[in-house]
Amino acid sequence: MNRDKPIFVTRPHLPPLKRFLPYLEEIWQNRVLTNGGKFHELFEKELAEYLNVEFVSLFANGTLGLLTSLQALEVEGEVITTPFSFAATAHALVWNRLQPVFVDIEESTLNIDPGRIEEAITQRTSAILAVHVYGQPCNTVEIERIATKHNLKVIYDAAHAFGVRCNGDSFLNKGDLSVLSFHATKVFNTFEGGAVVSHNAHTKKRIDNLKNFGFIDETNVVAAGINGKMNEFSAALGILQLEGIDSVIERRRLIAEKYYKFLDPIVGIKCLKPSNVDRPNFTYFPIIIEDAYGESRDELYWRLRREGVIVRRYFYPLISSFPMYRNLSSALTEMLPVASEVSERVLCLPIFPDLRADEQDLIIGLLTK
Repeated sequence: MNRDKPIFVTRPHLPPLKRFLPYLEEIWQNRVLTNGGKFHELFEKELAEYLNVEFVSLFANGTLGLLTSLQALEVEGEVITTPFSFAATAHALVWNRLQPVFVDIEESTLNIDPGRIEEAITQRTSAILAVHVYGQPCNTVEIERIATKHNLKVIYDAAHAFGVRCNGDSFLNKGDLSVLSFHATKVFNTFEGGAVVSHNAHTKKRIDNLKNFGFIDETNVVAAGINGKMNEFSAALGILQLEGIDSVIERRRLIAEKYYKFLDPIVGIKCLKPSNVDRPNFTYFPIIIEDAYGESRDELYWRLRREGVIVRRYFYPLISSFPMYRNLSSALTEMLPVASEVSERVLCLPIFPDLRADEQDLIIGLLTK
């Protein structure tokens, strides 16, 4: 193996270029590049069918989907969310002039702890923004019980959760809205992209209007919208990617199973495994480095990187520790003991469909040492 070439934590899957060229040729011929062209409409339809959801609105990226979802639901005041996520989750709140209220996470799933949500609700609380971390479903039953009791909106950041199935159905059908990301680092990518899953035609129409500057026709604007539309190139790639996504997820499963086989016996390494799902997507491979391992998470992180294995500390530091959030009372470390502990111990190993056996053997060997 060429040790001079680093092994990154992920690598985007792409179809053969020759299969994409006919789509490019058609785009060149018809000169429709954006604004809901042929491929956009087809991808939206096929994506809804694959995900087993009724309404999908495509976006240029997942962050724009989050921003627009909050606008579409007219969320105000405070929103209860998790500190253990990518920064975009909380940033979307601040861009909508909302105040994040962080609550701790469950040790078993690393998702927002429903037991902490209710005690954080105030008169200013209007919504819950939960994250299906690593594609592991939140406790949607309890979250939505709380939301119903207190008349709160529920948005799920499902950036990690493409194609995950639970009890024979997509958990994207939960809550008021779910937001997907098709960024290059995700299991399913469209170069850049995202989508919002809604549950009725009225909400979808409002979301589609908002992502197109608020226009409903050539001359009428009904809201202060944004330009969030997915272009035809990304939509065309999405159509192709759907054809091979099941084999991509199966390949990721095989890689994960090999990690489990060799890492589970190692004292001090805890593999976080998906639970209560019919089909995980293995979007990440997180491990927890415990004291018994004899090397701290950061010591291991730097040792692997020196060997060309570019692991990532997802998610470190916590969002709540960033300068724009750390002064919030909900951001205090003592308020977030589980999230704070996990953030100091978690490490995500390389996992992507074309990770070679010898590359994975190298990673496992370094962890075994």
